[in-house]
Amino acid sequence: MQKKVINVQTGEEIMVDLTAEEIAAKEAKEVAAQKVRDDEAAAKTTLDANRASGKAKLKAGEALNDAELSALFGD
Repeated sequence: MQKKVINVQTGEEIMVDLTAEEIAAKEAKEVAAQKVRDDEAAAKTTLDANRASGKAKLKAGEALNDAELSALFGD
């Protein structure tokens, strides 16, 4: 992997290979970002499931749990 280095005084642009530490840091950031995306997707899936379950229970006249109430009506 390479990165672009620009000398602001001369405007010269050069491509420099990343060090092992830079590569490791970049990969760690990518893993952390993917975990955040996965966590957000899981939370949305849970919210959608609670919303659907709550609607079905309301239609059937059953009692709702706290998660379903929150999904339907907010906190």
